[in-house]
Amino acid sequence: MTARVLGSSGAELTAVYVPAEGDGDLQLAETVGGSGVPYGLPTRCALSGDTPVATAFRTGQPVWLGPGEFAAQASVGVLPLGGDAQRLGCLVVVDKGTDVFGADRRTLLELHADQVAAGLEAVAARTVGRAGGPVGRRPEGRALLGPGLDTLRGGAFTLGLSTGRMDADAQVLELFGIAPQEFDGQVETLLARTAPDDVPALMGIVEPGRLPTTAQQLSFRIRRPNGELRWLSLRCRVLVGSDGAPDRMLGVVADAAYLRPSADEVAVVQRLSAALAGATTIREVSRVVVATLRVPLAAARLAVAELEADRFVVTVLDPPEPDAWPTEWRSEWRSEWPDASCHQLPTLEAVLRAGHVALWPPGAALEPGLAGVGPGGLAVLPLPADGRMVGVCLVGWDEEHRFGPEERSLLTATAGLAGQALVRAHALDARHELTTMLQRSLLPRKLPKLAGGVAAARYLPATVGLDVGGDWYDVIPLSDGHVALVIGDVQGHSAGAATIMGQMRTAIRAYAVEGHPPDVVVSHTNRLLVGMETDLFATCCYVDLDMEEGIAWFVRAGHLPPLLRYPDGSTEEMSVEGGPPLGVIADGEFPLTEVGLAPGTVVALLTDGLAESANLPLQEGLRKLREVLGAADPTDPGRVAEELLGSAKRRDDDVAVLVLRYDGMRVRPTRVRWTVWRLPDAVMHARRFTARTLRSWDVTQEMDVALLVVSELVTNAIAHTQGEVGLDLTLTADRLRIAVNDASPRTPAKPASVDWESTGGRGLLLVEAMSAAWGSVPLSGGKQVWSEIALSPRERLERRGAEEGR
Repeated sequence: MTARVLGSSGAELTAVYVPAEGDGDLQLAETVGGSGVPYGLPTRCALSGDTPVATAFRTGQPVWLGPGEFAAQASVGVLPLGGDAQRLGCLVVVDKGTDVFGADRRTLLELHADQVAAGLEAVAARTVGRAGGPVGRRPEGRALLGPGLDTLRGGAFTLGLSTGRMDADAQVLELFGIAPQEFDGQVETLLARTAPDDVPALMGIVEPGRLPTTAQQLSFRIRRPNGELRWLSLRCRVLVGSDGAPDRMLGVVADAAYLRPSADEVAVVQRLSAALAGATTIREVSRVVVATLRVPLAAARLAVAELEADRFVVTVLDPPEPDAWPTEWRSEWRSEWPDASCHQLPTLEAVLRAGHVALWPPGAALEPGLAGVGPGGLAVLPLPADGRMVGVCLVGWDEEHRFGPEERSLLTATAGLAGQALVRAHALDARHELTTMLQRSLLPRKLPKLAGGVAAARYLPATVGLDVGGDWYDVIPLSDGHVALVIGDVQGHSAGAATIMGQMRTAIRAYAVEGHPPDVVVSHTNRLLVGMETDLFATCCYVDLDMEEGIAWFVRAGHLPPLLRYPDGSTEEMSVEGGPPLGVIADGEFPLTEVGLAPGTVVALLTDGLAESANLPLQEGLRKLREVLGAADPTDPGRVAEELLGSAKRRDDDVAVLVLRYDGMRVRPTRVRWTVWRLPDAVMHARRFTARTLRSWDVTQEMDVALLVVSELVTNAIAHTQGEVGLDLTLTADRLRIAVNDASPRTPAKPASVDWESTGGRGLLLVEAMSAAWGSVPLSGGKQVWSEIALSPRERLERRGAEEGR
């Protein structure tokens, strides 16, 4: 059967009818194999007539005729070209003999008709685009036929899906540049000639478990033995056997030289190459790529990201607004642009490993972080250079987007140019990248979720000079429903300043977690910096906020005062008594300022680069920031932080802002504390106190578990420590927290294994088994060992009802 598919369709004569201009008739536009006169092919057919050509055109269904029904000694097939949305004409196939159009050959001719229609559509679209006319206008003359039947000649093949054997005719082999005597009947032989970037798409058509019976189409490139790169077009269909399982694949392959890059596409690549030659930084390279591709691709979103270790670090987004990107991206938006771990985007990670451009149609099953980038279609371009992947470019569309082969070629060329340019940019600004990476690694990757409030932070490096500054921020959850907010700035712009910044952030976090009051935390940090014998000093603003009561304690060490936005929209520059900068005076005093916050209040902590510059006095800068804060929408703290940064275009200093919206606790935790006396029956008393407390809280189902945990924790504290032991019980909406405080700083160690004959070592294992979570934290020279027990759903409802009834 395949040996008969010669020329354009394997027939004695092939012809194309197209709609005539003006009168709406069908006219004979082209023939291959003869003039058509011996077979009685008319030069025009009326659309309203009952000729096979008119019937096929009107109905959109093929018409098959035996000898005598149209021509005396020949069988005829008439196949419509194009879909219901736009009928392009009809393909007429004439062949001598009877029963020449069996089921397999009809399938191949239908696939060939699809190829002819695709060629007409592709070239017609280019012709209209070059003419600059409206899309609906039909080009005239020979251009209507696109590449023509003579250039669409191809061949056919049959692939046995169970055996992997392929029967391909001479025309298919000629297209691939393989001599018939050299073909071994294996599909891998043809794949070896395929361009590497196109192999995944070609293999996807015959992937096991994904073999549809509908027609599939693909345009791809091959490399012939003489080095020529040629475009081919494939149309195929899978036939099922009697058992309903895929049995054979029938397909046609044709030359698709009309898919070579157009002058417009070449111009895009040339413009990109010229622009990248002048880009000297990574940011400039990313902006050039986005600016060059946005209009030709008509994309809704473009992102360029570097690959640093195992993280994607975004360098440019278009559009830059966070709302335009998936929620998963916004959660990683800790500075000017987001960055995320490669492992959070496994599809993207797999594309980088493969190293080829990947395209996903609308509705593809992707993780949320990618699906939201291109709901109408997504292209992922790995950026290669020097044999490795240095970055990635994402192109997404909102409306349905179908990828053509020309577009894939353009994206592949773009990826190669951008990858090389990124490597050059790295070499030019390696020092800046090193210090920027150092500072990025010292800032928190994401802020914690808080009960009773929402925090957001933003950081922007300076745009003047290559050295980074020492601005930092932190949000530290503390015990008893408290949270610490910290913002600071180390003097100078250098890697040394960034290093001191990291040490200050670590020290403040350590002192805060130990449970020290705010003034003591700042005082200890000051003494630490003085003892480092460095010439640098730092400023800092520290806030300890009780999320239950809404009481905040502020400590200011040479830093800007905080800004408050009240629920009614009014703002205030807080009057906080300040101490000296850190690292100046070893015995400096840092007084506390207490402020009560109402739910809905926004606290904004800033660094001086945002409020002061050579052209902006400090008080004027603070006044403008208050105006921005008062006009901002407090429902989105992240947007508030961005609006506070919005006016900073050219920056002589790096800037940071930390924003917290205080919401208050809808259900306040209930707490009790009890001192455990060191008596022989201390554990019994602790259990009795716990039982009385839980009964008063209507917590009964988890009583036995709680008493067991109290017994183990109190026993360990009495047996292994000296000094006072305290028991804290805290009830929230869904959990019971049991904490035992002692004077020993030694962290309890859980045994790796416990022998059956041993008499101890099982306590922490029991606590771990009974708890939803447990741990140990340093606390004022000692430690606190805590356990959280999840309440049953019924107790949660009763607890909620009791709180709402108060």
